[in-house]
Amino acid sequence: MKKYLLALAVGTALCASPSMAQEKLKIGATVYGLNAEFMQIWTSALQQHPAVQNGEVEVTIFDGRYDALVQQEQFNTMITQQYDAILFVPMDVEAGAAPVQAAVDAGIPVVGSNARVNSEVLTAYVGSNDVEAGELEAKAVLDKMGCTGNVVIIEGPIGQSGQIQRLEGNMKALEACPDVQVLEQQTGNWSRAEAQTLMENWLTAHPDQINGVIGQNDEMALGAIEAIKAAGLDVKSFAIAGIDGVTDAINAVKAGEMASILQDANAQAQGALDIAIKAVRPDYEPQSEIWQQYPDMEWQDGGAKDYLVPWTPVTTENADQLLEARSKL
Repeated sequence: MKKYLLALAVGTALCASPSMAQEKLKIGATVYGLNAEFMQIWTSALQQHPAVQNGEVEVTIFDGRYDALVQQEQFNTMITQQYDAILFVPMDVEAGAAPVQAAVDAGIPVVGSNARVNSEVLTAYVGSNDVEAGELEAKAVLDKMGCTGNVVIIEGPIGQSGQIQRLEGNMKALEACPDVQVLEQQTGNWSRAEAQTLMENWLTAHPDQINGVIGQNDEMALGAIEAIKAAGLDVKSFAIAGIDGVTDAINAVKAGEMASILQDANAQAQGALDIAIKAVRPDYEPQSEIWQQYPDMEWQDGGAKDYLVPWTPVTTENADQLLEARSKL
């Protein structure tokens, strides 16, 4: 996915022909961070949106650098420069509320995507149900463990909606397995490297005691796998799960090393952009194919508050198909 980082340099506008400059909508997207594959796919999907490709919309991507204060400054920039609309993937569920209010007060609609913010003035939210994902991934781990043994939980950044809601789902699944003990629970900040370090420490602190790993995203689950391999242990003897369906995770599912659930970054990003355009141009009709791909997620004339993209469990049967689709993004 390195090509996406090259294509999406911070603050770089995704422009079409100069002759249409006066007619274009100017839409900004501030995302919590661009270091990992999932958000690279999300931002790349904006490039591929038909309204960007045909020159109707100019999109500028801002890298929040995993810092809520950085995102707040990016909002200030977009407000000052009078953007037509803002897409927001927040770092913090609470800290993101103030900049959203400032934008709306300035007459700029804000559409949330992928991660939630505690704000009543968002135009809409386009994402997926993280409580459901947290329960599904934990259940995959617990089922492999036979509902007995010990697990560790590697959480997302504390205070981000994904961490909060996926943990709620994790705990819901764990309630059904009272004999399972949580030995360790700590944030890995969505980072493969941080998760690897955590897992290395936990394997040392709890030798031969860890049976399962609940990673709240794939990157962290993959970091745990690297730590297990580095320790000379058999990965397949552990029950490991993550969330997102990134490329390495799909390959790890094929290898029998973990379970994963695909979060459709393409649908979230393109859906959010359709909603944002609709908020500015009331006669707009959606151009992304994702509304046909997910007919249960009805367009509702762009007027709903929540649009939830379904999860797709990654399996050995659908892994190659998912990888082929990924290669086209």
